[in-house]
Amino acid sequence: MNTPPSRRSALQSGLRTSAALVAATAFPGLWSSAHAQAAWPTKPIRLLVPFAPGGSSEIVARSAAGEISKSLGQNVFVENKPGASGNIAMQECAASTDGHSMILGHIGTLAVNPYIFDKLPFDTNRDFRPISLLAKVPSLYVVNSDVPAKNLREFIALAKAKPGQLNYGSAGNGSAGHLAFEYLKMAANIFVLHVPYRGTGPQLTDLLAGRLDAASVGAPAILGHIKSGRLRCIATGTRERLPQLPDVPTVAESGYPGFEMTQWYGLNAPPSMPQAAIDRVAEACAKAMRNPLATERLRGDTAQPVGDTPAQYAAFIKTEQERWKLVVARAKIKPD
Repeated sequence: MNTPPSRRSALQSGLRTSAALVAATAFPGLWSSAHAQAAWPTKPIRLLVPFAPGGSSEIVARSAAGEISKSLGQNVFVENKPGASGNIAMQECAASTDGHSMILGHIGTLAVNPYIFDKLPFDTNRDFRPISLLAKVPSLYVVNSDVPAKNLREFIALAKAKPGQLNYGSAGNGSAGHLAFEYLKMAANIFVLHVPYRGTGPQLTDLLAGRLDAASVGAPAILGHIKSGRLRCIATGTRERLPQLPDVPTVAESGYPGFEMTQWYGLNAPPSMPQAAIDRVAEACAKAMRNPLATERLRGDTAQPVGDTPAQYAAFIKTEQERWKLVVARAKIKPD
């Protein structure tokens, strides 16, 4: 006898329910694990930022957090925890076991600190799972307006004619500006004296006053001074010219193919975060970095939104670590 379709559907549904109940009874751990993954996130998510409030890290973190919150249906709140070149926040994140903590990854904490510190209280690669590269912030190479170099080629020629007589400032040993200029020195084979400061502010004061000849600084902090003519941008560290500075060539097109120097920010998680959660956040990041409101805010700060996969971000971190390991070793960079 043929079973009516409605009756047959009810029987199949009942069989599936019975099978699920049997599985739940036989494998309770598997059931609870699957249910927990499906329900994630079950509470607000903490995004640690290993820097003081303000600057590009703040803009990138808050832009991403707002959009990710919409995708996940849970609040993502930003918690700034600076100190020890970012290592305090990194250690706290690595030790987190709540499955709801992430950290804003950075060129310094992920690609430089492993090589300038003799010992860290965590393993940078083992204890931080890549989620997504969020954005890149251009590094600009600038000189004081009194320096007789109109572009990068002229600056390098001047440095070679006067080895050790030119200087450049940075926000401190191991800072992004320090690394950027040492990378340029290595590529161009020049000797320019490094003058470290405690922060970008004091460095810019002396650069604008003419007590420093040159520097490499993130675009947001100096774009206004370039526009006013107090500083001259001789090159950008980006792959392509910046829309804000269309007449300024990149280092790569100035005679150093393949050269790229940008600060970058991504999202990383401790080992306690489930893979399903990692994938969900990565998808949310890609969506966030395509959102017109978020991208407009980032581009206004000259940041370049990315938003990629965990595998792509992992490969990017590996490439950056290989690059900066060589620079740190050659320049003998040590933390303050």
